[in-house]
Formats: sequence, structure tokens, C-alpha cells
Amino acid sequence: MKRSIFLMTLAAWLVGPVWADAVYPNKPIRIIVPFTPGGSPDVLARAMGQKISENTGTPVVIENVAGAGGTVGADRASKAAPDGYTLLMGHVGTLAVAPAVYPNLPYDPVKSFAPVAWVAKVPNVLAVHPSMPVNTVADLVKYLKANPGKVNYGSGGNGSAAHLAMEYFKLSTQTFVVHVPYRGTAPSVTDAVAGQIQMVFTGAPALVPMVKAGKLKAIAVSSPKRLDLLPDVPTLAESGVKGLEGFEADQWYGLVAPAGTPAAVVQKLNQVVNANLTAPEMVARLKTEGATATPTTPEAFGQLIQREIKRWRPVVLNAKISAD
Repeated sequence: MKRSIFLMTLAAWLVGPVWADAVYPNKPIRIIVPFTPGGSPDVLARAMGQKISENTGTPVVIENVAGAGGTVGADRASKAAPDGYTLLMGHVGTLAVAPAVYPNLPYDPVKSFAPVAWVAKVPNVLAVHPSMPVNTVADLVKYLKANPGKVNYGSGGNGSAAHLAMEYFKLSTQTFVVHVPYRGTAPSVTDAVAGQIQMVFTGAPALVPMVKAGKLKAIAVSSPKRLDLLPDVPTLAESGVKGLEGFEADQWYGLVAPAGTPAAVVQKLNQVVNANLTAPEMVARLKTEGATATPTTPEAFGQLIQREIKRWRPVVLNAKISAD
């Protein structure tokens, strides 16, 4: 009898992950987006949610939980049951910058989550009002050094990706530009177009239409390669300006699950997401958003998160960025 029980237990343990993978998912999956609808995290979550639903035959519900730079939604996701039915559309802010900005962060980006899939990266575009007498990065740096504290730039708020990108630029070029935080990216871009502020350095989707309409002047992009949407705009690394060699400050987005989510479930989700990220239809759709698909393994995505935490901490500390 004992031998039979032992063999049954052993068999259950051996086939457990396969069984879990076979029956998952069998109820709706929730993806928490820690920001308001309409932004890049929301757009990407809905695109991925639709594909996960089509591939698994299971409904995917998008839940927007905004607040505190995305940390409210991230905290809620971290405390959900680790069963694969709650995911977070994380990004550079919630998973890499937040630990330095929020001293009492209620979750640990590394210990509280299981990386699932790196979805995409979105380059930032450095743009100025057309009245600014600069056309290149070298011109801009020279102008800023001649006019310290006389130029303003806007961002979507303290600790936002746009805030960090410009502070990284300032640190790299030893320039001083005054930060004007807004409650979102849209109002900062609106004021840049109106000339209320002179500069913005934020995600391509918000700026490309304004650049193409001649309402803002694009100086450079933050990615290692030029954007297909703005092929004539050089990268910061191409500028030849001292301190900007190898400069990269793209926004990135990826799915994570609560820590303890079964490995078989994580792997299944990763395979579904990656298969869709490499599909021509999805690649084209992401390009219209100024985004680049980044399919990789959960382990590689986890390593990215840890590298980015280390990279952004000194920028946050140097700029004395703290939560509002």
C-alpha cells in the first residue's frame, strides 16, 4: 500500500507541470495596466491581450489601475494569486526606476514578480520648439551651456520615463535644463507646441505627429538605431557630442506575473507572446506606434530589469528625483 501511494505521489509530481500547462488557462486572464487608458502601456496590453485570447480561447480583461507613477497598479498585481490569471504590463518606470524614486515601495521589482515576456521598446524623441535656434545635438548642447537655467523641458511627471531620459541627457552632457512636470505626457507636448516650454524628450508615439506637422523640431532619438518613422533624425550616439557615446534611453514594456507563478504557465505565456511578436501583422502594428517588438526568454527579460535598476539609480540620485 505504501509503495503504491509513493508511486502515485511520484507520478503526480512528475506530470504536475504538464497537467498544469494542459489545463491553463481555463478562466479569464486579467492584465493590469498601471496607467490610464490610451498610453503606450495600455495600447500594448490590449494588443497582447487580444492575441493571448485568440491563441488560448480564453477572455483577457484589461484593468487600468493608475496612481503614484504606476506603483499602485504594480503593487496590486504583485499581491495577486500566483496562478497565471493576473499579469502586469510593467515598464521601465514601475520595474526599474520606482525603487530609487519611492523609498517605501510596497513591492520589489525583482522578488515580487516572475518575468514573463519583454514585449516592446519605444524610443524617446528629443524635440524642441521651432523657435529654438538649434538644429543638431551639438547646437543644442552649446546653446544650453550658454544659457544655463533659461530653457525649460516638460515631462509626464516626476520619475516618468520622459523625466529620466532628460535627466540622463543632462548628466551625460553636463548641461542644466529646468524641469516642468505635468500630469501626463499629452499636456507637456501641448505646451511644447504652444511654446510654453522649449523642450520635450518623450516617447515617439506622442511626438512623431507633431514633428511631421512641423509643430516641433526633432533633434535626435534615444535608440541605438534611427526610427523608421523619422529616418532623417539621428540618434544621440551619432551626434559626436562628448558624453553621448552609446547613449540609449528607450522606454520598454513587458509582462510579469506574481512571484511563484508556475514555471510551466510562465513558459506557455512567453511562447504565446513571442509567437505573436514575430508575426508580420504585429510587427507592423507596433511600428505604427513607434515601437519595436522584443521577443526573448523570461530569463533574459529578468536580466534586463536588474540591469535597468542599476542603470537608473544613479540618474535618479543625481537629479534628486523623489515621489510627489
